[in-house]
Amino acid sequence: MDHGILFDHSRTARIGLPETVFCEGKPFEALVELLSRFGNGSGHPILFTRLAPEVFAQAPEAIRTGYDYHPLSRTAFGDTLPPKATGRVAVVSAGTADSFVAWEAARTLAYLGIEHKIFEDCGVAGLWRLAERLEEINTFDALIVVAGLDAALTSVMGGLTPKPIFGVPTSVGYGVAHGGKAALASMLSSCAPGVAIMNIDNGYGAACAAARVVNGL
Repeated sequence: MDHGILFDHSRTARIGLPETVFCEGKPFEALVELLSRFGNGSGHPILFTRLAPEVFAQAPEAIRTGYDYHPLSRTAFGDTLPPKATGRVAVVSAGTADSFVAWEAARTLAYLGIEHKIFEDCGVAGLWRLAERLEEINTFDALIVVAGLDAALTSVMGGLTPKPIFGVPTSVGYGVAHGGKAALASMLSSCAPGVAIMNIDNGYGAACAAARVVNGL
């Protein structure tokens, strides 16, 4: 069955970022059709995001073997973009509970061919963990800061680095955290100047924003 999905294959040449498939909510048959088209060796690098492990597991094995799949981040890709010669991005997360978002960002950067490194467990409840890594973090060209709860890490990083920062609030937290809305409000009302904020749990969007910065270096 042809689901009539038209890909924007010229997007890479136009903005430096290729088409991506957001899998959540798509019919399984449509996903299988897409996965069958863009596996390793297809010549068309396509990133699949929000691809749940139980959904990917239902795809035929012949299709699954053509993908680099990462269950925590729920991402998959066959081909990737060529490695970039310049530009490095640090992904800094408050805690391991935020890993699903941090790794979505990291996997997107890997797919885009951008050198990166994850620094996990840097939350403000134990600032020594951040202090020990700050010198290395500041060697990168752009930062993605991932945090839930009160998301204070973004403001802290905003006062400790001159590098571009893209904050990602996560849906992690009890009660009044309201599925990430408190973290989003906290980041948006940050006193740190010049910090850009993404949507809740949008590690993919943060990686694309950081890519636009390093692609211009």
